[in-house]
Amino acid sequence: MDSRKKLYFFHENDPIITEKILDLQEVAERYGFTIVKDFRDANVIASIGGDGMFLQAVRKTGFRQDCLYAGIAVGNTRGLYCDFHIDKVSDMIDAATTEQMEVRRYPVIKVNVDNEGSFYCLNEFTIRSGIIKTFVMEVFIDGLHFQTFRGDGLVISTPTGSTAYSKSLKGAVIDPLLPCMQVTEMASLNNNSYRTLGSPFILSGERKLQLKVVQDGNDYPSMGMDNEALSVQHVQKVDIELSERRIKTVKLKNNSYWEKVKRTFL
Repeated sequence: MDSRKKLYFFHENDPIITEKILDLQEVAERYGFTIVKDFRDANVIASIGGDGMFLQAVRKTGFRQDCLYAGIAVGNTRGLYCDFHIDKVSDMIDAATTEQMEVRRYPVIKVNVDNEGSFYCLNEFTIRSGIIKTFVMEVFIDGLHFQTFRGDGLVISTPTGSTAYSKSLKGAVIDPLLPCMQVTEMASLNNNSYRTLGSPFILSGERKLQLKVVQDGNDYPSMGMDNEALSVQHVQKVDIELSERRIKTVKLKNNSYWEKVKRTFL
């Protein structure tokens, strides 16, 4: 048996989805896949759900570099990470058997809080005030003091994450072929006394971003990694950079990133 055909399904415990997965398993086994119960044994990890479930699948399985991730949507929308739909098994089989699939590599950002260890984000890292008070951070780029930020917080997104929270804050939509990260402000304070850049900015994958939280009583920020809250209380410093890791996903040849953007937003 080809070791590249060990398949793991990542999904929520929903009776309707579980029943549909039984059909997927039957078809997958018919085409030479072995269904495994432990994601560590898999070479292909398929998330069943929307983009949120895909993000969970990548995170809960450890941002693996030695396997492929596939997004299988349910409901009416496919999202930006899901090339397949659970009700269209024939599309998946046709793609697998007629070489219509390609591998896409998505950049990931690495975040370190107070030198306590690193974690990864496929969409974005957010840091914002945990109380009703202006949040102040010193922003450094490659060790250079860039600005003093005052406002609600910042979103640091990957190219694929640029279509999520960052876009709602008027950030740019970035091609994932560009290894970079985008910094977007949340409700920055700009007046005659205080000033920030006031617009999103994009950093090369070679750059290092550092955020120093001003210790003025608002140093217990709310932080998020993709769609999960980060359980850290007192924070002094956050170091962010583009990771060497890349998430390898399965895509259809006729379903590029920009086709997905058009379908989702236009």
